[in-house]
Order: sequence, then C-alpha cells, then structure tokens
Amino acid sequence: MSEKGRIVLVDDDETTCEVLGRALGHRGFEVTTAARGDDALEVLRDRGIDVLVTDLRMRGMDGITLCRRALEIRPGLPVIVITAFGSLDTAVSAIRAGAYDFVTKPFDLDAISLALERAVAHARLRDEVRRLEEALASSSRCDDLLGESPPMKKVFDLLRRIGDSEATVLITGESGTGKELAARALHRSSPRGGGPFVALNCAAVPEHLLESELFGHARGAFTDARSSRAGLLVAAKGGTLFLDEVGDMPLGMQVKLLRALQERRIRPVGSESEVDLDVRVIAATHRDLEAEVQDGRFREDLYFRLNVIQIELPPLRARGTDVLLLAHELLRQSSARARKGVREISTEAARKLLAYQWPGNVRELANCMERAVALARFDHVTADDLPARVRDYRPSHVLVTAEAPTELVTLDEVERRYVLHVLGAAGGRRSEAARILGVDRKTLYRKLERWKQEGSEGDD
Repeated sequence: MSEKGRIVLVDDDETTCEVLGRALGHRGFEVTTAARGDDALEVLRDRGIDVLVTDLRMRGMDGITLCRRALEIRPGLPVIVITAFGSLDTAVSAIRAGAYDFVTKPFDLDAISLALERAVAHARLRDEVRRLEEALASSSRCDDLLGESPPMKKVFDLLRRIGDSEATVLITGESGTGKELAARALHRSSPRGGGPFVALNCAAVPEHLLESELFGHARGAFTDARSSRAGLLVAAKGGTLFLDEVGDMPLGMQVKLLRALQERRIRPVGSESEVDLDVRVIAATHRDLEAEVQDGRFREDLYFRLNVIQIELPPLRARGTDVLLLAHELLRQSSARARKGVREISTEAARKLLAYQWPGNVRELANCMERAVALARFDHVTADDLPARVRDYRPSHVLVTAEAPTELVTLDEVERRYVLHVLGAAGGRRSEAARILGVDRKTLYRKLERWKQEGSEGDD
C-alpha cells in the first residue's frame, strides 16, 4: 500500500489527466489514470483503491454517474469531484450522489493534495473501524480484558504465565485501566479459581474500621461489636483477596498487613487466639509506590512483600486502536442495556475517539459510550453524540514551526503541553516524568495542580 494512498484519477482530457497524475505521483500518491468512467470502474473492482478523483463534465459517463456507480461497487469509497463549473447546484448534486469532497478548477495543487490526504485518512480509518468490528468476536482476550495492542498482549502473556503461581502480585496503572479486571482474570486462571474472590478498596474504608474489616474482631472488642466477625483475610479462604488502592492504606495498618503476609497468621481485633491464613493476595494501586516509599508514606518492606510480581497496565492513550476495539464492545453492551439498535460508530466519531487522550482511561470510555448510546438518534454513533471534551479535544503537540499567529501559543502553554506529553510517555508515573524533565516531584505536582485548577490539565 502506498504510504499516502492509491488514487484513481478520471478525466477525458488526456493532457490534464497526465499532468495532474504526475504531480500527485511526485507528492507520494500512487496514481492510476483513466480516460473513461467504465475504465475507472474496472480498476475499482480489481485493485485496493483509497480514493476516486473524477472530473464532472466528461464524454460518455459524467462524474455524478460515475460517483454513484463507484459507490455501488465500493460503498463508503471517498470520491472527490473536480469541475470548472463550481456552482452551488453542481456541488449539491455531487454531495447528493455521495461525493466526499468537491474541488473547482482552476485548483491549487496544495489544496487538492490536502483534500486527498484527508480522504485517504478517512478511508483507512473507515476500513480500520470495519476491521475492528469484524475482529471483535475473535480478538485477543484474557477473561474480561480485551485488546490487540502490543502492551496489552504483554499483559495477557504475563497473566497466563503466573496463573499457577501463589506469589503475591502488585498491579499498577492509572485509575480506570482495569486493575480489578486483571486481578479477577488472574484469580480465575489460578488453582484458586474455584474459591472466593474478595475485593476491598483500602481508600474507601475509614482508618478506624480497616483493621476490623481485614482481620475481623471478637465479640465485645469495641462498642458496637455485639458478635464476632471474620475478616476478609479469612473470608477469602481458599481464594484470593484483592486489595485495591493499597497505596492509600495508613502506615499503622501497613505494619499489621506485612506481619500477616509474612507469618500467614492473623489475630482478630480483641481476640487472644490466632487464625491461619489460606489466601492469595493481589494488590493494586494507581500511585507510584516507589515515590511513596521515598517520601515516607509507604513502608519499603511492605512494598517489596507485595511486589513479588508486578503487572503494569498501560493507559488507554498508549493502546492505539484498542480504543476503537473497546468502544465497539462497550457500544454493544450499552446498546443492549438500553434496548436500542445502535450498532456502529461513524468514521468522524472514531477519529475523535482516537485523537482524545482518555485521562480516565477505560472507565471514561465506558461512560462516553453509554452517553453516546443514550443520545444517538440513528443506528450509529456520530461525533455530536460524544461529550464536548472529546469532540473539542485540544492535542498536546507543541507547535514550534507554526507561522500563523493563530497557531502560536504562550510559553506557559508550551510548557504545559510538553510536561503532559512527558507524563503520558512515562505512563502517568509522576516521579519518572519529574526525572525526565529534570525537576523535583514537588515542583511537578505544583504545576499539575495549578493547571488542573485553571481547567487546562484535562484537555490533554
């Protein structure tokens, strides 16, 4: 496949056809010329063409008829119509026939090259959407985790390799990347898969109740302890205990958890006897635990005890076209729940989904698709059905070669975009981003907090 695209150029003026074809060829397009509409249709039947470019006024089959016939053979094929008769009626006729774009003579070569690049990008994205729709049923999965990108395939491979292990596992990654799904997949693939899977969000339980929740308590251990209660470490006997957001666990509880993991025994609150443990512990956090250890907020010995095997889930922005694969699956689920016949994502909506950076990761994408299904007026999701933050997303690319005043930005904006770019490349790990940027973590935290308060951090 030509890098810029494969074009069929149709014009009954042989000189115009030859000159334009040669010029587009020099710009990187692979051009096949045809003097008649019938010849162009034969090319469309036999070759993988990205875009059809046709003159409007031609002997025999005119451009409008050719456009209609071409779309019968290749539905969705971008067709660009060129004409010297640039009236509104002519443009409307071309669009109604299914034309993707309309260019008038005399045209500027830069303008038609840009139109072709956009049409090729549209065609290839449309083909990618279709491919993902077809591949969804047979796509790479690990339990409820879904993905075809290299980072996710590495995660799947690691999950399969450690399924038989009893080792403690630490799952890291930004919020919303699917850490609990990974923990459940690991549990189900393990010898403990027939036992219970018990989950506890360490950040959601008040500190004074966390010990009782984990270790249990004896009757009368405290005011409201009217009866004895087994803790989650015991309730998960023969199975797996998932400690989500373990990085938010208070230091005092960290000492007690470390002792329990080392000795495989616990003493319920207020009890004089100990209980043996038969449980595998999987912990997860969105925090940079190495930085937390350095700052004294997390015990180093517990960190090493939990981090026997580490699984790092990539952020959604690092997973390429997995965004569309997940979007189609989430669309199917939301459409079924809402009992609506929304089945597809338009090419423009797909382009918006791919361009957005997804700070909330898969959780944000799920909310986005649920909203889109609720608002959809057709059997497909359009760009207008997406949240404004996705539709109007501003990329973080730093423009250093722009010449137009409207494209130039302030020095603070350049810094903001670059810092967020580095943070994304570092997988959201702020300590790693600070190291790359050559600043201390506190300086980076202050900048991110200021941009967040100004309402600009979420744009990237």
